[in-house]
Amino acid sequence: MKASAFVYPWDVNGDPAAPGRIAALGVEQVTLAAAYHSTRALTPRHPRHRIVTAEHAAVLYPAGDRWEGRALRPYPAGDWAPGDAFGEAADALADAGLEVHTWVVLAHNSRLGAERPDTSVVNAYGDRYPWAPCIAQPATRAYLVDLAAEAAVRPGARGTELESLGWYGLQHLHAHDKTGGVGLGDAGQYLMALCFCPACREGYGRQGLDADALAAAVRAALTPVWQGVPSDGGWAGVEKLLGETIANATRAWREETARTLQETAVAAVRSAAADGFQVLLHADPVSYHVGANPGVDPAHILSVADGVVVPCAGGPGPLTPFADQRAEGAVLAANFTVVSGMGGSPYTLAADAALARERGATELRLYHAGLASDGDLSVVREALAGR
Repeated sequence: MKASAFVYPWDVNGDPAAPGRIAALGVEQVTLAAAYHSTRALTPRHPRHRIVTAEHAAVLYPAGDRWEGRALRPYPAGDWAPGDAFGEAADALADAGLEVHTWVVLAHNSRLGAERPDTSVVNAYGDRYPWAPCIAQPATRAYLVDLAAEAAVRPGARGTELESLGWYGLQHLHAHDKTGGVGLGDAGQYLMALCFCPACREGYGRQGLDADALAAAVRAALTPVWQGVPSDGGWAGVEKLLGETIANATRAWREETARTLQETAVAAVRSAAADGFQVLLHADPVSYHVGANPGVDPAHILSVADGVVVPCAGGPGPLTPFADQRAEGAVLAANFTVVSGMGGSPYTLAADAALARERGATELRLYHAGLASDGDLSVVREALAGR
């Protein structure tokens, strides 16, 4: 199976040995960040630094003229990725024989939420999630679609992987995160992800729901969860907490909103790209899930995009709903964390990849070539050599 490693521009720029080292892993491709959220990252082999602090979500290349005069526009990177950091890294990686695809993070932007709080998801208690732009708002949707088209189709890129193209919720791993004290479960996470900004309140109305009554119902449903009563798993747990009719109406609004955004963004990328440009989405097969791998309907998304990148850190189970669609030529990329210090397991990569292939995977994704230790990378090389 073809394998690709995730990489940041700062892993490569300023380190002449990096492209060859990544190619020597045995990967054929790199998925290189072109638009990324704030982060603090290790660079364990870089000759000039060990820690890179990306202070806010930014494009890692010079933004184009399309943003002139617009209220919502991407932020330029600071000294962690100056100039055309993506382009510099992409050229070096291509010179090492690697196929370059862009890695584009979309609906995840804490600086946007801080400076424009009206763009953020608002939960049933009135709390804003500044990291989570509400994808129902027309201006936000237009911003995300144009960002997808511009950041995806960078010079030299052969394809893209669109992350966070859907709803984001409470899960964020924010700086000094302290949200794990109560086990919300699948149902609680869904209720805490429901948005009550003006656009979503209007959307619930079109589903026959009164937004104020819905917010009150969500708060009432969560009361036992805050008291420590575990909620049932899966969608049945949501229906039990909120009631079947109300739960399904909220889901209908959210799924339509995400689905139409995904369709529009993919179409915009295709319009901007040359023929043969590959468009993949980071996705979860459970359509009401939220986060960096937002939930999708497998049959629908495989009719829109060229394939999906599926999180498989907990096993290859999420691949099955996509594989069951048997979409001709679709890419099903199994994404494995290979950084031991981040809970990954490079030592089981060979076995994990074999099982993923059995479950329908056509490619591998390895998170993350820049963050992993030398020991982790050595194990990855051995695993890929045995494919």
